[in-house]
Amino acid sequence: MRNSIRTMDCYLFRAVNIFARFALFLLLAIIISNISEAKIMGEELSQKEKHIAEVSSYAAAGDIDGLKVALSKGLDVGVKVNEFKEVLVQLYAYCGFPRSLNAISAFMEVLNARGGKDELGPLPSALPSGKSIDFGTENQTKLVGMKVKGSLFDFAPAIDEYLKAHLFGDIFSRDNLDWKTREIATIAMLASMKGVDSQLNSHIAIGKHNGLSDAQVGEILKIASRASSKSESPFALGKPNDAYSKYFSGKSWLAVLASDKKLGVPVANVTFEPSCRNNWHSHTGGQILIAVGGVGYYQERGKPARRLCPGDVVEIAPNVEHWHGAAPDSFFSHLAIECNPQSNKNTWLEPVSDADYKKATSAKEEQ
Repeated sequence: MRNSIRTMDCYLFRAVNIFARFALFLLLAIIISNISEAKIMGEELSQKEKHIAEVSSYAAAGDIDGLKVALSKGLDVGVKVNEFKEVLVQLYAYCGFPRSLNAISAFMEVLNARGGKDELGPLPSALPSGKSIDFGTENQTKLVGMKVKGSLFDFAPAIDEYLKAHLFGDIFSRDNLDWKTREIATIAMLASMKGVDSQLNSHIAIGKHNGLSDAQVGEILKIASRASSKSESPFALGKPNDAYSKYFSGKSWLAVLASDKKLGVPVANVTFEPSCRNNWHSHTGGQILIAVGGVGYYQERGKPARRLCPGDVVEIAPNVEHWHGAAPDSFFSHLAIECNPQSNKNTWLEPVSDADYKKATSAKEEQ
């Protein structure tokens, strides 16, 4: 009897031990899973942050059409009116009053067109008591992680005062946007401008000091690259290419630049959003393309795709089946010159599949 009890106790102990080990393993698996998920989530910008970066980029580049679209998209996913308003006010400190005023005016047009349905969100609290120069200096030191000084500020002490008192005091003390979000906006603005690499690198460091990861900074720079590449063409964007939209995968714009039939050289500027391309097609009279903005691709049937950058020229022979469009991560603009316009006709064919597009744009560039 005692042996039976001992045997039962032994089995029971083993069962409890196995169950405890299993429970511990399960608990550890859950903890590791949660940590991994949190890490992955922390490495990616939130939807609100992505839209703030996009709006900041278009506003800094002065692309009002792109800005209006970006503002609407952001409002659709829940960015508050006063959050966008703060970003566009802050814009003046980095891009000047003209950019800021034009962007705010565009935002007013967007809100009016949407009929007042968007949530306003909180206004900032009252500024701290005391002098702006004092709490602004404190803000700047916390943002950067050290006191900011140098020969430039010794040479022009007024700019040091304006930075501390107004930018970091009056603007960065407005608390309906946190500092991390303000740095997201600032990095996107500076990345959309030329000749400000020093300031951009400084604010990337400040952003990382205030919670941004390298991956998140990379996202901001990619968003800014897309927005600024759309505005790099010196030619007009034109209107949405609605008449030919059924032959395009994605959104495009068309601006007719030359249409005098007596000259016989029709020229248009065509702009593609990232990943947009036209169907396979051909021209009985041929066509010439001149890349003028962003990055794109051209491919003839049965041949490798050719990567296109501003200044590249493509001569398309009559009746050659081909397609052209934007890179996956860039807007793209090209001039389209119609050859032999008196007899030139287009033959539109099937769309370029996602698989074929991915293969074409990820393959090694044709030399």
